[in-house]
Amino acid sequence: MLEPNQIILLKEAQKESIKNKFLNKDQLGLAYAEQLFNLWVPEAYGGREESLPTGLKILEELAYIDGGYGWTVTLCAGANMFAGFLAPALAKAIFKDPKVCWGGSGRTGGKAVWNGKEYLISGQWQYATGAPHLTHFTFNAEIWENGQPVQEEDGSLKVRSFFIPRDQVLIHYDWSAFGLECTASHNFSLNNAIVPKENEYLLDPIAKTSDSPLFAIPFMPFAEITLLVNYIGMFRRFLDLVERYYFEKAKDAQWAEKWSKQRFQQLDSIQTDFNKQRAKAFALADSIWEQVLAGRTDSNAKQYDELATFARQFVKEMREQLIQLFPLLGIRAAQVDHEINIVFRNIFTASQHSLLNI
Repeated sequence: MLEPNQIILLKEAQKESIKNKFLNKDQLGLAYAEQLFNLWVPEAYGGREESLPTGLKILEELAYIDGGYGWTVTLCAGANMFAGFLAPALAKAIFKDPKVCWGGSGRTGGKAVWNGKEYLISGQWQYATGAPHLTHFTFNAEIWENGQPVQEEDGSLKVRSFFIPRDQVLIHYDWSAFGLECTASHNFSLNNAIVPKENEYLLDPIAKTSDSPLFAIPFMPFAEITLLVNYIGMFRRFLDLVERYYFEKAKDAQWAEKWSKQRFQQLDSIQTDFNKQRAKAFALADSIWEQVLAGRTDSNAKQYDELATFARQFVKEMREQLIQLFPLLGIRAAQVDHEINIVFRNIFTASQHSLLNI
């Protein structure tokens, strides 16, 4: 967990990074020093190789301190995790640099044409979080050969994941969301980029190249739980700020007489339910991890299904409660520099991510 001086650093840098729409050198310096982008990278490649429960607690703490920073670390650390699916010698060569940071898009936005020696890839992809400081971009593309799309055995189009150094990428610098501004989640494109075969990988436990237990977890539930703890951290901060605001307002006798009982009861009900749901999220993650460590990965199938349903419903409830509470917070909360407004914008923007949005 972070030291008090590190928390202060992040708090002091928050408004500057929102204004500039990218992380500043102090924020990045902390990420590099603490290997936050390498939370999940195997120790053999120089990473932290955190357990799932420990890594999730770190991500939640970051989201509580600064949602934009937490979101950036989460998505970049999630991309750096792909190290466990690369050839070990290649992964070791890339991740020996402590400032390596991957990021990109999980959608299929391009075409990878195999010419017998290498791929020629063209396409456009959206929302590469952390684009200004990424060293490598990741993306999915359809595989083509001999002028035709390649099909899997079941008849579906063959899609594979790739990574490419940033100097081959055109960054569009078009991120202009009203929240999560510092994540700099710009679109990017490639035009007949030459990509070697070794830069192709398959995000599936059957294709893992590392013995770290983390890579036995399918990518979808991993992505769901790591994003979920971001929403949890941001919403926990929002509830704390609402409570602080109510305590300040309660000093006004007129407000206290008219609103105090009603507002505090409503907030207490939301907090109580939130804390139960938060505990369930971390308990589910603990249970999944215990099964992985015991080598009973097949036993997690039901838990993965439960996580998928639970995470989406929990995020929906947090978004609805956010909208329910925000109009009660006065003109101060409407000021763009006020922390309540910042946290509101971050949560609402994050809630539009397609993965957990219902």
